[in-house]
Amino acid sequence: MEETTKHRDEPAETGRENGHNTADSTTPDGPSRATLSARLEQLEAENHHLRAEYGRVRQSRYRKRALGLAAIGLCAIGGAVAFPNVQDVLLALGGTGLIGAVLTYYLAPEQFVAADIGERIYTALATNQARLTDALGLSENRHYVPTKGNRPGCRLIVPRSQQYHPPETVDGDSDPIVTAADHRGLRLEPSGLGLFEEFDDALTTERARTPDALATQLTSALVEQFELAARAEPAVGPEQVTFAITDSTFGDCDRFDHPVASFLAVSLAIGLERPITLEVAAADNRTDWLLTCRWERNDKTDDK
Repeated sequence: MEETTKHRDEPAETGRENGHNTADSTTPDGPSRATLSARLEQLEAENHHLRAEYGRVRQSRYRKRALGLAAIGLCAIGGAVAFPNVQDVLLALGGTGLIGAVLTYYLAPEQFVAADIGERIYTALATNQARLTDALGLSENRHYVPTKGNRPGCRLIVPRSQQYHPPETVDGDSDPIVTAADHRGLRLEPSGLGLFEEFDDALTTERARTPDALATQLTSALVEQFELAARAEPAVGPEQVTFAITDSTFGDCDRFDHPVASFLAVSLAIGLERPITLEVAAADNRTDWLLTCRWERNDKTDDK
């Protein structure tokens, strides 16, 4: 009897001994929880490494630019010694190169915000603003209107009426909630205003004043300067510009005051000095989004 009992207990003991291996191994339904947890930790570590590497590469670009400017400055100063006839010009060029190198080196940003973090922050703000407009019973129209005064500015107007006709300019210090019967709605500072200021400060030439030239400057800044889209192509028509946007960094462009759409609308409103009505639509497989900025003809400026 004892021998029979011993044999009956052996399978149970064997199962208990192998319990840990069973939990960690692949089950018929797929990888175990322990395996998935290990893979998740590995992916998180790789993601952290990629972010750090991306920041290092971005910083390296600034360092290389600084070295290039320093090399130009030193060559120009050396040339000033060898060519006394153009010494003044070469010394000025050399000084400019060295100063530019110092500024580029020490003012290079040390931290870069990952795109997914920025997108999550924007998503929360856009969701809250969209819910607010729904609660107030406002329309889906979006108007970007220049502000009064010498300083370039713009306000996003979300009216209650579908037939709302935006004014030529608005007061930049007006309350965000407008209760007047003919203008009931919201007047908000758009997310693209700060981007426009950065764009305007970075220009090495005068900001364009015609729709086609300005649209070209804006798409270049959107892709090259801000890296908010992989590709942006403008199509200028009568009293409108349609931008084809591909791979937006902040996701879907049809959300409330999307940075890409807002930057384009704000810049056109300020650059052309007239209200801009924004329309956003999903596109076909050749591009992701079509952002159309419309305005009304201004005979006083268009005939010049």
